[in-house]
Amino acid sequence: MIVKLDDSIVEIEPTFKIGIIHYTKIIVTSSPQMLKGRLQLFQEQLFFELDDKVVTDFDGIKEWRALWKKFGADPNRYRPSMEAMYRRIAKQNYITPMHSAVDVNNFFSLQYEIPMGIYDVAKIEGDVTLTIGNKETVYNGLNGRENKLHNILTLQDDIGPFGSPFVDSVRTAVTENTTEALQVVFLRPSLEIEESKKLLHSMATMFTQIHGGEFDTSLIGYVPKK
Repeated sequence: MIVKLDDSIVEIEPTFKIGIIHYTKIIVTSSPQMLKGRLQLFQEQLFFELDDKVVTDFDGIKEWRALWKKFGADPNRYRPSMEAMYRRIAKQNYITPMHSAVDVNNFFSLQYEIPMGIYDVAKIEGDVTLTIGNKETVYNGLNGRENKLHNILTLQDDIGPFGSPFVDSVRTAVTENTTEALQVVFLRPSLEIEESKKLLHSMATMFTQIHGGEFDTSLIGYVPKK
């Protein structure tokens, strides 16, 4: 499977990049108590931090809201996924555990203030392209609604759109039957290349400590001139 960026993305934001982590031979289960505890504790700490700070003051959220506008979407109407979680936590409406893969994904997203996606490779057809959605880009999302992704970054395979930094689709959702997964890390454009690579490796290492299996990481998008 090849994952690539549509050229229009780097034309709008030359430093745009995403991280790809491909997991194989993993075992997804209900989350271990350690993970549940870390996710809960992080949200409780964040709740108290949000007492003195508004959601849009966080650097990652600020950067992704600016990106949203560059691509033509309204961040006040369609929020990046981690911003939506931060707003829930501000209301003490904490994210409840689902299963180990989703919970690790949510933890990373909250910790690093970036959107994250994780997808069942068995449900993806052909290669994957990250592009900017148009008026016809629609799918049934994990939020229980039909989502229109006009001017929103969207992952697409041979069947059609299936994921985005806004909300992911039902079609490619990871379950406890998943043994091979694709994790897409929507990095901050400001993060340096070497730091991005270290972050991907750190995430993949923690994920496989919980799920077993093996991983490969890659960085796609902006490459600085030597």
